Amino acid sequence: MFQDELGSLAAFVAVAEAQSFTRAAGRLGTSQSALSHKLKRLEDRLGIRLLTRTTRSVSLTEAGERLLETLKPALEEITSQLATLTEIRDKPAGTIRITSADHVAETILWPALNRLLPEYPDIQVEVSVDNGFVDIVADRYDAGIRLGENLDKDMIAVPIGPAERCVVVGSPAYLAKYSVPTHPDQLSKHRCINRRFPSLGGISAWYFEKDGQQHQVRVTGQVAFNRPEMILEAALSGFGLAMMLDSQVTKQVKTGHLVRVLEQWCPEFPGYYLYYPSSRQTLPAFQLIVDTLRYQR
Repeated sequence: MFQDELGSLAAFVAVAEAQSFTRAAGRLGTSQSALSHKLKRLEDRLGIRLLTRTTRSVSLTEAGERLLETLKPALEEITSQLATLTEIRDKPAGTIRITSADHVAETILWPALNRLLPEYPDIQVEVSVDNGFVDIVADRYDAGIRLGENLDKDMIAVPIGPAERCVVVGSPAYLAKYSVPTHPDQLSKHRCINRRFPSLGGISAWYFEKDGQQHQVRVTGQVAFNRPEMILEAALSGFGLAMMLDSQVTKQVKTGHLVRVLEQWCPEFPGYYLYYPSSRQTLPAFQLIVDTLRYQR
């Protein structure tokens, strides 16, 4: 009700504690007349006298004493909270909210946080794993992590990983039965494991490029998933060919459980980036996370 009188309430506490308009005015850096005007306006608004003024002193009325008992601890708490906010501004502290795709959250984001956070107990990080496209401004995230080719132009983007590429893989047993494709058009004769992207309206096509020549192929198969780990399991079980990030299948390729095909049609593209609005204020905690995740080529 008296939001416009917060300054007058603070002035009242200063006068009540100093028991003098002159001393209170000096503490607040204002004039005695301006301070007196504020207090008179407050009393008029409340319809009750708070101070008894004489030529030599200022004392509280009963109503003034009751108001001071209420205001003093409240203003002390506000002062304490403002000091806390200043500390957050000046040192790494506070909560940082990040939305990320699952693979990069597991392989890049969490390992970095696992090293960083024990040294900074005042930083809290909330990670929301979502493979869809998230509006980080509307959903009030501090930052997001996505592949570089999927970023909006008005975002600040910081690389946090090497270049990536999508590769087609299959199990040795599957390739022995169905042969090895040498051109993307041959995928129509293969069983493929599709990935469904709800945010993109359904199952996405497979994209290829070689010597500037691009191919977009719609593949079919017995199973489709919206989670990469399920696609990986299906590929390992011989359900067909799968298109995945090379970094998602490196281990399985090295052990011989999966084999890359059509490699010459799978060029590199920008890897994972941490991105955030250009208008975002970079507080110490956020900047520390940015610097920790930044990829050093």
